[in-house]
Amino acid sequence: MSAIDRIRDEVTTNDVVLYMKGTKEMPQCGFSSRVAGVLNYMGVDYRDVNVLADPEIRQGVKDFSDWPTIPQLYVKGEFVGGCDIVTEMTLSGELDKLFEDNGIPFDKTKADAIRAANA
Repeated sequence: MSAIDRIRDEVTTNDVVLYMKGTKEMPQCGFSSRVAGVLNYMGVDYRDVNVLADPEIRQGVKDFSDWPTIPQLYVKGEFVGGCDIVTEMTLSGELDKLFEDNGIPFDKTKADAIRAANA
């Protein structure tokens, strides 16, 4: 199975997938840490894929999304964005709406706390 096929399978069989450097428990770059931190804090159940463990996946996810950087967040098979986009969506409330619209459970109180702390 090609890297693209593996990625397609991963994002379609899991509601939320984060391609990142490291793992949700031990991110290995600041950008991955920020996105994982948001998802972890908000209590989102997601699949983390460590691109450092597989060079084919590391390049494949960039080709799959036509997005040059890691991390990359997918919700219900759709590419959402990288660190800057996820941060902006968190602060604007768009990430809450995306999760709500797709039936993804998350802690709304914690999402509000992130916005309050950054106001």
